[in-house]
Amino acid sequence: MDGTLLPGFAKALTPRTGRALKSAQEAGIIVALATGRRTDFAAPLLQGLNLRADLPLIASNGAVLRTLGGEILDRCLLPAQVARGLCEVFRPFGALVFTFDRPGSRELVLEDLEVAHKAIAMWVEANRDAIEVVKPLEDALRDGEDLIQGMGAGSLSQMNLAEEALKASPWSGSCECVRTVYPGRDMSILDLLPKGVSKGRALERLAARLGVDREETMAIGDNWNDVGMLEWAGQGVLMGNAAAELHAMAEERGWQQTLPNDQDGVAVVLEDAIAKRAADRI
Repeated sequence: MDGTLLPGFAKALTPRTGRALKSAQEAGIIVALATGRRTDFAAPLLQGLNLRADLPLIASNGAVLRTLGGEILDRCLLPAQVARGLCEVFRPFGALVFTFDRPGSRELVLEDLEVAHKAIAMWVEANRDAIEVVKPLEDALRDGEDLIQGMGAGSLSQMNLAEEALKASPWSGSCECVRTVYPGRDMSILDLLPKGVSKGRALERLAARLGVDREETMAIGDNWNDVGMLEWAGQGVLMGNAAAELHAMAEERGWQQTLPNDQDGVAVVLEDAIAKRAADRI
C-alpha cells in the first residue's frame, strides 16, 4: 500500500490507480494486494473501488491471508513466548508494537504511547482506536494467545542497533526480521514475523493455491520488505520512488522499473499488462 499504491502521505488511491485495479480484474487478471499493514487498516482503503470480494489480501507482511470480503485463507502465528523475549531485546530502541489478529477489538498493544508517537506519529494517529497500552508489555503476551507480528520503529540508527541486538540474542532464530526504510524521514521499521513468513513466501503459497504458475506472476513493490516477492515472481517491478540501493538491485536482477507512486506507477504497469493481454487474444 504505502509507497506503491498510495501516493505520498495520501489516505486514498488515485482514481487512475483504482480504475487500473478494477480493469485488471475485468480483464481476467488475478489482483492480489500484499502489505505490511494489518487487514483492518488496509481493507478500508479499497472500499468504493468495486473490487471483487474474493480479492486476496496478504496482510502483516505475509502472516495473514484473507479475501477482501473477510474470509481467512491462511494465517501464521508468532508464539507469545518469543514475543516476550523480543520485548527485552527491543526495549532500549524506539517503539515496539505487537499485533493480534482479532478484528474489532484492541489488535495493537504497546508499552509507551509517548515513545511510539515520537517514532511513528502518523501511524499512532491512524491506529489510535485499535491501540491498547500495557505496561510492562509482557503482560499482554500470555501463553495460548499467540499473535501475528511485532514491529520495532525508530530512527535509522536506532533500528540498526536493534537489528544487531536481535542478531546477538537467543531469539534471532525464532522469528523473521524484515526492514522497511524511509531515509527521507529518518525512519525505519523492523517487522518481527513468525519464522518462515514473508511477503514472498505468502505470494508463493497463494499462487500455488490459485494454480497460477510463477512465470505468470508479476509483483510490484518499493521497499526492502518487498524484495522476496520481487525475486520470486516471474516479473518483478520496482517503483520509481524506491531507494537507490534497490534500483541497483533491479538493474542487476532484471526487474522492470516503473514511475514513482506519486505518478501512478502501478497504473502504468497494469494498463500495459491489460493492453498486452487484449492484443494476445486478437
